[in-house]
Amino acid sequence: MNKELLTVKNLKTYFYLASGVAKAVDGVSFSLKNGQILGIIGESGSGKSVTASSIIRLLPNKVGKIVDGEITFEGRDILALNKKELLELRGREISTIFQDPMTSLDPVFKIKDQMIEMIRAHRNISEKEAFKICINALGEVGIPEPEKRINSYPHELSGGMCQRVIIAMALCCKPKMIIADEPTTALDVTIQAQVLDLLKTLQKKSNTAILLITHDLGVIWEMCHDVMVMYAGCTVEQASAKDLYSSPFHPYTWGLLDSMPSLAVESKQKLVTIPGAPPDLRLTGKGCNFYNRCKYAADICTREVPKLSEISDGHFVACHRQNKENKLVREMS
Repeated sequence: MNKELLTVKNLKTYFYLASGVAKAVDGVSFSLKNGQILGIIGESGSGKSVTASSIIRLLPNKVGKIVDGEITFEGRDILALNKKELLELRGREISTIFQDPMTSLDPVFKIKDQMIEMIRAHRNISEKEAFKICINALGEVGIPEPEKRINSYPHELSGGMCQRVIIAMALCCKPKMIIADEPTTALDVTIQAQVLDLLKTLQKKSNTAILLITHDLGVIWEMCHDVMVMYAGCTVEQASAKDLYSSPFHPYTWGLLDSMPSLAVESKQKLVTIPGAPPDLRLTGKGCNFYNRCKYAADICTREVPKLSEISDGHFVACHRQNKENKLVREMS
């Protein structure tokens, strides 16, 4: 049985702005086991990327701050690590794949220089040994002629090829966990499928845990074991990918699923959308953050913050209208 690798409890990350305090992440809890792929999904601004950045403590100086909660990795308290320990953690034990490969690579240095520098920062080996690791890693992620490509500059490679380089860099130090922050957003559909298949293959081969951040429900279904749905900095639903698709409970999750285009829908039929816009994160925490966009909202939704409760085995929902005894009936679009 896989051991628990990462545990996040009641995480609160706020941004202190001139206009007020934005509660970017407000009480999020989850865990990740070895070899598990956990997906975090939600609209832009829901707190997905800030949650990931909080785990490796990569927040804007002075503005972003973790104000409460616990983050443990293999039993170690990440919030208690000093600067040197954090640098060792990032890249060596937890690697990150960012959504835009062209901004993750320095345009004035060759791929070889960037990869070797990263490896030697975490491993006490010679430049020659690091070069061999680079070639092997590039070959592992399917880059043809790695001996030739390693001497290229980022602008000489396609977006898909650059993303493969980023994945190769993430694998060089054999991390126990990878944070993939919308790794296919900037890629075309064909390359997206190749990158996702590559991540899945590598996860199975090395038993690496993956925290996958995305806004694409199709990617969640294809890749993830478990899913956490976020809205306005909070977790609104958490379940296995299978349960989330077969029996979703939160009205926001219903809205996300309904908004997915279907091949069965006639071409002239309008796409279903969630009305309204996400709330101002400086004003949240006084009731259900979704109440002003929810057609099922009741009076209690405006007054009390719903707690994340277990509705069925392993399926958690934060909704006043959902409980074990009385479940809200979904109106199909």
